[in-house]
Amino acid sequence: MMGLTSITRDRLGSLLLILPALLTIGFLFLYPLGYSVIWAFHGPDGWTLSHLAKAYDFYSQDVWFTLLIVVAATAVIGLFSIMIGGYLTLGESRWAVGILKWLYRWPLFIPFVVAGQLMRTFLAKNGMMNSLLVSGGVMEPLQAASFLDWRGILITFVWKQTPFVTLLVAGAMAALDRSTIEAARNVGAGRLRILLQIVVPQVMPTLMTGLILSYVVMMSVLSVPMMINAQTPTMLTVDMAWRINSYGDYPVANALGFLSYAMTAVVAWAYLRRGVKEKGAA
Repeated sequence: MMGLTSITRDRLGSLLLILPALLTIGFLFLYPLGYSVIWAFHGPDGWTLSHLAKAYDFYSQDVWFTLLIVVAATAVIGLFSIMIGGYLTLGESRWAVGILKWLYRWPLFIPFVVAGQLMRTFLAKNGMMNSLLVSGGVMEPLQAASFLDWRGILITFVWKQTPFVTLLVAGAMAALDRSTIEAARNVGAGRLRILLQIVVPQVMPTLMTGLILSYVVMMSVLSVPMMINAQTPTMLTVDMAWRINSYGDYPVANALGFLSYAMTAVVAWAYLRRGVKEKGAA
């Protein structure tokens, strides 16, 4: 009895510790999520698919645009994270590694709304990037073009999220057993081969975690597409804000949100399935 009482008290204490977190998740995430999903399929006459059909009919181009932009940005972020993390781990120039460590982290401390404004100034037709290229003689002033379109969104997402994923990947690479790396070097393997065949496979779970988190974050960003891409097609977050602010059309906005949930849920399901398989194999 004493043992059962002690176990019950321990469980109760643990529950009390996690209760604030559970309540926060419930009220600030699960309740709005459930409300949004329900009203995406609910109308005056009961359950309906009309809101979802209307959302896709009006914004199908934006759905595919959003998916392509986020998937492309995720892929480029993964590539840059491997390159930067690999050089931080395998690089032989101390000063170059030191500068890279200091430089790549800066976007971590910049909010998306500030990043959008920075890129709006940097990528405009008369912005800093074109001014530097013209002053350097790389191109003529008449050749300057604005990148305030899908390219600007892609560049901003990659610039903002690469440090986050790189921080995770570089930390995982630094924790690896160096003996395998040194053994590969002793038999003549180059840095690129060591990176791709030895280092990357071992940090792949960490890399996938960072990329999925970045995918979800980019899917939910409103400020960047609104500030950079003032044309169509655009991202679903802009469409949702437009339906609510201009029309007060919450059902269609909720339907667009459901499409966003679906696009993120597929990625989360694939990641969880992969993790379960790896644990089962172990």
